[in-house]
Amino acid sequence: MGDTGPTGPVMDRDEVDRALARLGAEHEAIETSLLALQDHAGRRLLEGAELTGVTAERWSAAEASITLLWSYFDAYTGALRTAREIRSRRRWSSREDLAELTELLRGEAVTVSGGATANAPTLQGGPGRLSERYSLVTLVERMNQLYAGSLDMVVAADAVWSALPARIDLLAAELQRTRKLAHSVGVRPGEHPAGDDLERITRTLTRLREQVISDPLAFWQPAQGSSAPGGGRPDTTVYDREARALEEVRREIDAVLAVRQDAEQRIVRLRDVLSRADRTLAEARTARGEVLAKIAATEVPVVGGPPIVLQEQLAAAAEYRRHAQWHRLSPLLESLEEKAEDELLRARESLTAVTAPLAVRAELRGRLDAYKAKMARLGHAEDPELAEKYEKARRMLWSAPCDLRVAEQAVLRYQHAAAELLGTARRVPGQGGPVDRTGPGA
Repeated sequence: MGDTGPTGPVMDRDEVDRALARLGAEHEAIETSLLALQDHAGRRLLEGAELTGVTAERWSAAEASITLLWSYFDAYTGALRTAREIRSRRRWSSREDLAELTELLRGEAVTVSGGATANAPTLQGGPGRLSERYSLVTLVERMNQLYAGSLDMVVAADAVWSALPARIDLLAAELQRTRKLAHSVGVRPGEHPAGDDLERITRTLTRLREQVISDPLAFWQPAQGSSAPGGGRPDTTVYDREARALEEVRREIDAVLAVRQDAEQRIVRLRDVLSRADRTLAEARTARGEVLAKIAATEVPVVGGPPIVLQEQLAAAAEYRRHAQWHRLSPLLESLEEKAEDELLRARESLTAVTAPLAVRAELRGRLDAYKAKMARLGHAEDPELAEKYEKARRMLWSAPCDLRVAEQAVLRYQHAAAELLGTARRVPGQGGPVDRTGPGA
């Protein structure tokens, strides 16, 4: 082993045997990897697909790399076979055999023919030379790098194809179901924004699927800082956006469906609310006439009529329901329900405002009778002055038209007279009784 050559000291038999064992294990591992790459589903899909864009460019380079890989492997196999033949010539290899094996195992003794490398990319990215010589170690390094680059491209394309088309198809199926449902409730393109959204989503998904099939690598996000083949994930940005848009449309259609299910009940309730508002306004108009006839010297607010526009809108809602135009009925019912409640409240407030003078007269009558009853209970019903004031107040309150301001003054005079009478009786011996501090109900 003392002799040396261009490759260094001549290897002894043990070194040769260990090198052959290692190279044999590497050969088996490389062959297994190449066969797995050859049978990879992603590679078969790429081989048969009509590719475009970045995927077409990278697959063209990967095909050349895979072809070169097999050429390198064939050269590696041939060199390993030659080395094994030399070693098997005799049990104890001669010095000449060991020198030849040393050159073969350590030197640049493997030639790859020009046909294999002419169109293949080199590690530096330039065109390959017509022929190249390599050591087995360098050849393994070249194969590993070419294999990693080819596998990365194949795995990435396969990952996109495995993930996105199936998800797009599922979303497209959901889209078709949603379109049928939308059509059944009158949500159509050109008539409702949700119908236009469904058309846009349909076009986008169709275009997205075509792009994913022809150029999967355009939808691949490599993992930052990862050097492992296939490190990364499919880019689902467009898909996710359209899925959210479809969900929003579906929620809107669900709202329209809810309108269809309870539309009749809501229209009936609306008719009832507007009918109550009309009856209340009619009552207010009648009450206003009564007030004007019975109450003098007071301002009575004018009572407006029922708003015709609400009745027209209610009729339109019923028409929408008859023609199953649920997408138009939904916003109309929501608006009508709010307006109908406001109209009923306005009618009630109008009735309260109109009848306020009658309520004041009723309160004065009640107060006058309550004081009279109390004075009778305390034995003062026959008092002439008190009876006169009572009679004046009573005539004013029970005559028409009634002047509320004058009548109220008459009631107050009767109350003051009653209070003075009770105070006098309290100061006279034998005329005891409770002092009136709390009014007629004391």
